[in-house]
Order: sequence, then C-alpha cells, then structure tokens
Amino acid sequence: METEIELKFFVSAEFSSHLLRKIAQAKILQQSSKRLGNIYFDTPEQILRQHDIGLRVRQIDDVFIQTLKTAGRVVAGLHQRPEYNAELNGPQPDLSLHPADAWPAHFDIAAISDQIAPLFSTDFERQQWLIAMPDGSQIELAFDQGEVRAGERSEPICEVELELKSGQTDALFTLARELCDVGGIRLGNLSKAARGYRLAADYPGDAVKPLSYVPLHADASAEQALMTSLEHAMEHWHYHEQIYVERQELAALTQISQAISLIRQTLVVFGSMIPRRASAQLRQELSWLEGELDWLEEAGALDRWLAEKGHALKKLNARKALVKQLKERQEELPEPEDVLRLLHASRYCNLLLNLSSWLLSRGWQPFLDEKARERLAASAKAFADSALAKAWEELGDAFGAPRTLSRADYLDQQARLLRNLVGGLCFASLYDAERREGFRSPWLDVLQGMEDLRQLEPIRTLQPEFEEEEDRKQIDKWLHRKEDSLLHAMDQSRQIGLTQQPYWP
Repeated sequence: METEIELKFFVSAEFSSHLLRKIAQAKILQQSSKRLGNIYFDTPEQILRQHDIGLRVRQIDDVFIQTLKTAGRVVAGLHQRPEYNAELNGPQPDLSLHPADAWPAHFDIAAISDQIAPLFSTDFERQQWLIAMPDGSQIELAFDQGEVRAGERSEPICEVELELKSGQTDALFTLARELCDVGGIRLGNLSKAARGYRLAADYPGDAVKPLSYVPLHADASAEQALMTSLEHAMEHWHYHEQIYVERQELAALTQISQAISLIRQTLVVFGSMIPRRASAQLRQELSWLEGELDWLEEAGALDRWLAEKGHALKKLNARKALVKQLKERQEELPEPEDVLRLLHASRYCNLLLNLSSWLLSRGWQPFLDEKARERLAASAKAFADSALAKAWEELGDAFGAPRTLSRADYLDQQARLLRNLVGGLCFASLYDAERREGFRSPWLDVLQGMEDLRQLEPIRTLQPEFEEEEDRKQIDKWLHRKEDSLLHAMDQSRQIGLTQQPYWP
C-alpha cells in the first residue's frame, strides 16, 4: 500500500505555456509523455462509491494496472488517499489481487466481483516530470489533457497534479506557489473519478448548503478542535467554490463568505493560546478576500427587491422608477466573470495554499510557549466552557439594556453577534442539542432581523433622490413601517434570548 500526497489544480489549456516555462527553470530528473486510458468499475448499486472507494484499470501501452483507492482526506486541494496497485493480464478487474485489509470488513469480495461492470472512462495525455527541489525533496508533476466520458456525455480534462515522491510536504507547497504566480489556476477537490461518477449519474451538481456544526468528538483536545474547525471551514469553502464555478450562484459565494468568517472567528477564539503573529499573514489575506466579497450583502438585497419585477415594492407609487434605479445599481456590482477571475487569481490561490500548509504543518506550534502547548493539549470541552461564557457575557452587556434598542443599536452589534454565533459552531457538537438549540434560536432570529434591516439600505439610500416630495414621503413611511415591524420582532427575540439558560456549564 502507498499513500498519495498530492495537490490537484484545474487549469486552462493556455496554462501549458506558463507551465513549460516554469519547468524549464527546474531541475528535472526524469520526464515522459504517455496516453492513459482508464476504465472505472462499480456495481449497479455503486457499492464502492458509497464507501468512497475507487476501482480502475489503467492501460499504458500493453500493460494493465488495477488500482484501488480507499477513503482518504482532502484539505484545500491536498489529497491523501491510501492506494493499492496490482498488474493484470487484461482489462478485466481481479479484486482478489488486493489484500483483504484494504476492503471494509463486511465486504463480500466474491459477490462484488460478480457484479462490477464499467461505469465511465477517463482518457488523457499525461506529460510528466520528476522535479528535484532545493531541499532534496522529489515531486512528480503531471499535466493531463483529455476527457472523462460516461456513455454519450463527456467533459474536458485539463489538470495539473503535484505528487510528493520523497521528502517534505512543504516542498509540495513551494512548487505549487511558484506555479500559481500568474493565476489561471484553481485548487481542485473534485477528482477525475468523482467527475466520472457525476457524469454517469447525469448529476446536475451539488446543492448550496448552510454552514453546519463542526464535528468534534467528546474527548477532543483544544488543538484538535482548532484543526477540525479549520478543516471544516475549508471543506465548506471548496465545496461552494466548485458550485459557483459550475453555476455562478450568488448563494454559493455567500457560503464561501461564511466559511471565511468561521476561519477568522476560530483564530479569534484560540487567540488566547496562539499569538496573533502566528497567523498575521493569513488574517491579512482573509481580510483582503472579505473585502473582495463585501458587495454580497447588497447583491442579496437587490435580488430580493427586484424579484418578480419588484413585486415586494408593489404598494409604492414610485415602484417603477425605484426598480429601474435598483437595476442600475445591480449592474454596477461585479459580474460572474469578475468573480471567476478572482477564483483563478494568484493571490486567491496562494491564500488557500497557505491556509492548507499552515494547518497541515501546524504552523502555530513554533510560536507557542510551554504553557500554551499544555493548554492546547488539554480538553476542548473545558476550553469551550470558558470561551463561550466570556464571549456571551460581553454580548449580554450589549443587549441586556431594558430599553427598546434602535436600528443603530442593533446594527452596531451585528458583527459581534455574528462572531459569537459563528464561533459557537466550533464547539456546538460538544453540548446537548436541545439546550444548545434553545439558546441559539432567539439569537439567530435577532441576527436574521439585523440582516433584514440591512436589506432595506439600498432603498433607504435611493429615497432622498426622488424629485416628488410625495414619493419621498411614501417611501419613507414604507421604510419606517418595515423597520418598526422588524425592531418589534427583534426586541421580542432578544428578551427571550436573555432569559435562556446557557447550554455550557
């Protein structure tokens, strides 16, 4: 058995010229070019796919190689999967060639052997170079161009893979950063096999999903909680990046923004143990990317008011003129092409590489003293109890005033409430679900009210620009009615929230 450690990138066909220039500057130990034909097999019920197992037969000239890849780990494009290889006499698989412990314990290998059949194929030209890095590490670089096909359906393949053959994982990231210095390259979590399965099923693509609780086990250490939170956020990020590339859905970008928020809040939560200088560059780049996406809130508001030709504004006499101005503002926002350029930009790619490298190498460790190391090795639950209590005590001071809070009061606290709720995702799975949801629910309602208040801003901004005083008055009255209704509901949720017992001890 071998364990692959590789980075995968999706690139454009034009990227090849840049790639060849970079390779010309490297120390090449070996190079080759070959045509690879691959057939992937599974049962009619796709039992292998259900267990995250891939089975393929690859033909290279007259040689047939059977490969079994079992469940592994993917973090920001870095793939780590156990791999088993065996030589065949022909294209028909022989599952008995792999050791019994490569399969799940309950698998009936003989029965599966009788059922497997070709499901899809990948055929591509692979240019390959073995590169010697300055630190002595050896990395295999492969550039693949071809197609994945399932029946009559097909998709192009244009990928770069970097696989660590010997040496340090850091060298893998060093070479990756050099390759992405001109952009046009995107880290990929979707393997050729995954794309083939989707084609075979005529799968329309993944659905946008909300950021979920970080999955922690009860006896996790604080450091394990940190790492799991970062991995969880990065997985959510990459999942929705792929959706946006495929379908340009605004909701997918919003979820990327949520993932960034979870990463930033995770760094804040663990800031009592990890010095700020340990993550200074990462936080700076995360702030840059948040700035690049700061138009998303306005875009969501404009989508709401322009839905169904401005139906939500039907009671306003100036509806037609207002819709026109809102559309003009919408046209000033970034286009999907602008976002796709961002997702393929060098700076964006470097941020993801640096996050992944920092996580995998535990880049905070060199900045810790002995006391901090002991605290990180201690119980995540004990740390969570303390961190949650402190964070929500500060929020209680802000929201505990008996008076009715104004629009400005609420919006001033929106960032803090969002940080607390997002931060709570890190540790939520350590607590009783019913108590946790009972506590968080009214505060989530308050946060939703704040977001609804923000969505009024495009109309509030345009209201003074109307020439007719009657139109201005009517819009102003409409705005106040909406605002008063939201503030009343938020006050009720806030009062309920203040009476809830914390779900932590």
